[in-house]
Amino acid sequence: MLRLGTVVLGAEDVARAATFWAAVFDYETIRFPNSENDFTILVPRDRVGTRIAVQRAELPAQAHPRVHLDLVVDSAAEQQSETDRLVGLGATVADWDSYPEDADFVVLADTEGNRFCIVDAGHG
Repeated sequence: MLRLGTVVLGAEDVARAATFWAAVFDYETIRFPNSENDFTILVPRDRVGTRIAVQRAELPAQAHPRVHLDLVVDSAAEQQSETDRLVGLGATVADWDSYPEDADFVVLADTEGNRFCIVDAGHG
């Protein structure tokens, strides 16, 4: 059976990006010091669930990426709280020109400019 194992993100500053995403999810950081691209993997502390890896990328983050992460919460209040927390960790609220009316998501960018959303699953 096929499973999603790791989501891999590109970064200019791998250490900064790994620190950000480890704090977002309270993941453990595993660095590979001999890696040519600073490959770093972040794993859940209990080793259950999807991992995140960060590696050095030569290209900048896309303003409208074809693939992105959706982080899900259960209410508008939790969405605001998590948005505030992640901005405190170094994320920025992205200048997003494609919001639909009554959007259930907020678009943020990580420390490297990679876009991701916080989705309110309880919306409407």
